[in-house]
Amino acid sequence: MNKINRLFSERGDRKLLSLYFCAGCPEEDMTADVILAMQHHGIDMIEVGIPFSDPLADGPVIQSAGTVALKNGMTLETLFGQLASIKSQVNIPLVLMGYLNVIMHYGYERFCQRCVECGVSGFIIPDLPFDDYLSEIKPLADRYNLRCIMMITPETSEERIRFIDRHTDGFIYMVSSASITGAQQNFDEAKQQYFQRINAMNLHNPRMIGFGISNRQTLESAQNNAAGAIIGSKFVTLLRDTGNADEALSQLFDALKK
Repeated sequence: MNKINRLFSERGDRKLLSLYFCAGCPEEDMTADVILAMQHHGIDMIEVGIPFSDPLADGPVIQSAGTVALKNGMTLETLFGQLASIKSQVNIPLVLMGYLNVIMHYGYERFCQRCVECGVSGFIIPDLPFDDYLSEIKPLADRYNLRCIMMITPETSEERIRFIDRHTDGFIYMVSSASITGAQQNFDEAKQQYFQRINAMNLHNPRMIGFGISNRQTLESAQNNAAGAIIGSKFVTLLRDTGNADEALSQLFDALKK
């Protein structure tokens, strides 16, 4: 069974926590250390960002991390080598998050092959058109037992959400707002109504809520309205500030209590 599917099937009522970081930031050779530290600290799933020069969905924190990573020499092939080196030590799902241009130039099938070889369970491509997903990506993902995770936002129509739910597997990435990534202090009434609206749809796939989660209020709100939460910008900031994954995780857990 794919590790993503196993995670959701075995979680019971437990709320999940997934973290994102950008490979190659703050240092090119930290990928393995960050992943192993996250696993040691009980993180359920990890999103590993593939740096790109024009990340349209990302806010300034993750954009800056991508710039640092590229300056450090991080490439997709380098990332795959780093992941391969710790494949036998990683038991939790790894999900790559990257933009279409990088993956298309690498080659769709070659990308899927390397994901399997390196222990990756799925991937997120924020700018992937759904028609291209159905015609080109999904057949390959199915063949290699990988999960292509699709995103929905408050602006996504119910018809579109149900279509995505029918044609994907693993989980749905529920973006908390239609804006770019970045930490927020709270989720306002409009976001709460959005969460409730999606809850009422009784979708087949579990959902994880991401974008803007940085404290106890936003974490609890996300976990109360989905299978779990995804934290990105807050952890990326702490990792850059500390330069140490264990310290960054300790500070993150402290922040999530406030």
